[in-house]
Amino acid sequence: MKILVIDDHALIREGLSLVLKELDPHQPTRVLQACDCAQAFAMIEADRDFDLVLLDYHLPDMDGLAALSVFGKDYPELPVVMLSGSANPTTVQRALSLGAAGFVTKSGQSDELLKALRLVLDGEIYVPTAQAWNGQAAMANAPVSAPVFTPRQEEVLQLLLDGCSNREIGQKLHLSDETIKNHVSGILRGFGVKTRIQAALEAGRWGYSKSSSSPG
Repeated sequence: MKILVIDDHALIREGLSLVLKELDPHQPTRVLQACDCAQAFAMIEADRDFDLVLLDYHLPDMDGLAALSVFGKDYPELPVVMLSGSANPTTVQRALSLGAAGFVTKSGQSDELLKALRLVLDGEIYVPTAQAWNGQAAMANAPVSAPVFTPRQEEVLQLLLDGCSNREIGQKLHLSDETIKNHVSGILRGFGVKTRIQAALEAGRWGYSKSSSSPG
């Protein structure tokens, strides 16, 4: 597993890196660090194999919310968890509406962070307990009519729900990575969401589910 921590404070990055080593006892966790968004985007562009991003709310070169928009547009399949020194309903809701897969306060305990990240990696969305009601509000702009997909998009969506990466979907359907990325983007637009995680949640609302042969 590979995680990118984006924070302009070296001590926080180092502390998070130590905590993240405990994320999955069954496989090693490799943690890379970036001090700002420019460095982070360069790292991701050079290596698309990241599983998760932890993004600080306040960064020197770009507001965290603006960075979320970039992630949603350029890397929609990559889950991003927002980190902040504090949380209020408005901030949490804005982050979720821009595609954050979770929102975690830096004042929380290590166990809370690990629980949040495990949920996100399992396809859930995590928010601080006191802000849980915002999860529904964040989806307020979801489509009111059922989305219509092409047969190929339906195939891609099913494999997405089964937990396949873009590369795995391409291999199963014998299509290029770029073609799969275009299909995934079409699915996100169809559901009116910004991330694969949100698409999976919306798919559940419209009756889609994992195939019976998929793990879990």
